[in-house]
Amino acid sequence: MPPVRGLRGETGGVRRGARALLYLGTAATVLALGKFHASQIGDYDFTGSDRFGWSIAYIAILCIAAFGVGLPDLPRNAYQALFSALGATAAAAIGISIVQLLVGSALLPRFVVFWAALFLIPGYALTAFVAHRGRKRGEGRDRVVAVAEPDEVAAFVAELARRPERPASLVWAMAPGDTELDLLEAVDEMHATVVVLSRAAQADDRVVAQAAALHERGVRIRTLSLFYDEWLGKMPISELERMSLMFDIGEIHRVRYGRLKRLADVVTALIGVPFLLLAVPFVLLGNLVANRGSLLYSQDRVGKGGKPFRIVKFRTMLPGDGPSEWTREDDPRITRFGRVLRVTHVDELPQVWNMLRGDLSIVGPRPEQPRYVDELTEKIPFYGLRHLVRPGLTGWAQVKYPYGADEIDALEKLQYEFYYLRHQSLTLDLRIVGRTIRHV
Repeated sequence: MPPVRGLRGETGGVRRGARALLYLGTAATVLALGKFHASQIGDYDFTGSDRFGWSIAYIAILCIAAFGVGLPDLPRNAYQALFSALGATAAAAIGISIVQLLVGSALLPRFVVFWAALFLIPGYALTAFVAHRGRKRGEGRDRVVAVAEPDEVAAFVAELARRPERPASLVWAMAPGDTELDLLEAVDEMHATVVVLSRAAQADDRVVAQAAALHERGVRIRTLSLFYDEWLGKMPISELERMSLMFDIGEIHRVRYGRLKRLADVVTALIGVPFLLLAVPFVLLGNLVANRGSLLYSQDRVGKGGKPFRIVKFRTMLPGDGPSEWTREDDPRITRFGRVLRVTHVDELPQVWNMLRGDLSIVGPRPEQPRYVDELTEKIPFYGLRHLVRPGLTGWAQVKYPYGADEIDALEKLQYEFYYLRHQSLTLDLRIVGRTIRHV
C-alpha cells in the first residue's frame, strides 16, 4: 500500500478552520447588525460612536462564552452542539445586559444583542458539526499497529477510549516474541499509518528491521513513550522511572520562563484579591445557613523543593481536625453550602494569598498533604520529581483526569504531571488555563 501523507495536517486544518469560522463569524455578525441598526434604525455613525467599542466587547464576550462551553471542539452530536450554542449565546447576551444594567446606559441596542445571539445559534452549531467531522476523519486516519505485550495493549486501548490529544484507533496488535510476526503484512492489510513499538519490541532485531522498511515508505514509527506523549498527553507507567531523568524542566532550566511565570502568578493574585474581598460576606452568610463553623480552612501541603506550607481555602467540610482520608468527590463530610463553594470553585479564592507568598502558581502539579507524599514516595521512588516545580491551582493532570481519591489515581495523575514537567512552557500553561475555564 502506498504511504498516506499529510493526513494529520488535513484533519487539524479542518478543526482550526472551524474555530476561525466561529470567531470570524461572530465578529461579522455583530458588526453587520451594528452597522444596519446605525444606518436604518438609529441614524448615527456606527464606527464613530461608543457603540462600536461595545460591539467589540460583545464579540469578545461571545467568543469567550463559546470557548467556555467547548465550542467548536467538544460537542459529540447535534443535540450537544445546539445546546452548547444556545448556552454560549444566552450567557453572552445576559452578560452584556447585566453590564448595561449596572452602568445604567444602553451601551448596545437590544436589537444587536438579541438578533446577534439568535443568528449565531445555528452558526455555532454548524462550526461544531465541522469540527466533529474533522475529528471523526482523524479517528479513521491515524490507524495504529502496536507491537507490545498484552497488558500494554490493554492499557493502550483504554487510553485511546478516553479523550486523547490526537484521535486514533488501534487496528492490530501483536506480541514482540511472536515467531510469525510480519509487521509489513499487518500494516499493508490494515492500512495502518502509525506503528508503535514497546521497549521489548525495540530490542527485537526482526521488528526493528521491518519498522525501518516501513519508515522508508512513509509510515510513522513511534516508541510507546513517544506515542503516549504525542497522542495522549501523558507518559506510560512503564516509562516513568526511566524517563524521569531525560528531560529539561522549564521552571529549572529556563530562567526567563520561570521569571515570567512568577510575574503572571503575582499579577493574577493581585487581580483576585478584590474578588476574594467581595466573596467574603456572601460566604459568611452562606455559612450561617448551611455551613456553620469557621470561615477559612488551612492545611499543610508540600510545595516546591519538598518544603511544606499552609494552604488556605474557604471551609467546605464539617468542622474538625481535617480529613483523615483521601477526599472523595461525593465525600459525606462536605456540607450543603460547601458543595456549592466547591462546584463554583469559590472555595479556592483565598489561595491568592498563597500565590502572593510564592507557595502556589497558577499552573502546576496538585499540592498534596505531607503524609500522602510520604506514602506515595515509598511506593513510587520517582514521585518526588513533581516537587521540583511550584504546585498550582490547576494543572495538566486536573484537566485531563477526573477526581482522584487513592494511590492508583495518584499514579495515573503522575503520568500527566510528568508530561507537564517535560513540556512546561507558557504555551502549555495557557492551554491548561483555557481548559480549566471550560471545566469550571
